[in-house]
Amino acid sequence: MNPGTSLKLSAIAFTVLWTGWMLWWGGSFERANVILLMICGIVAGYVWYRAMRWQFQRTGMLPRNEGPADPAAKR
Repeated sequence: MNPGTSLKLSAIAFTVLWTGWMLWWGGSFERANVILLMICGIVAGYVWYRAMRWQFQRTGMLPRNEGPADPAAKR
């Protein structure tokens, strides 16, 4: 498994755990609260993914995406 895939899977796990923790901590399982916490969990997971991806690229654990993968796309 390459580092990019494991980073995506860990972001999904973070999203699920964060959302579950917020639901449990809040104690209210009304529809509006669940929807709001799910949206906040998705945003938190995406921000976590972007931050970790930036950090891993900075430290050299992930390759940098400096240009297009297809050389013909440069034109």
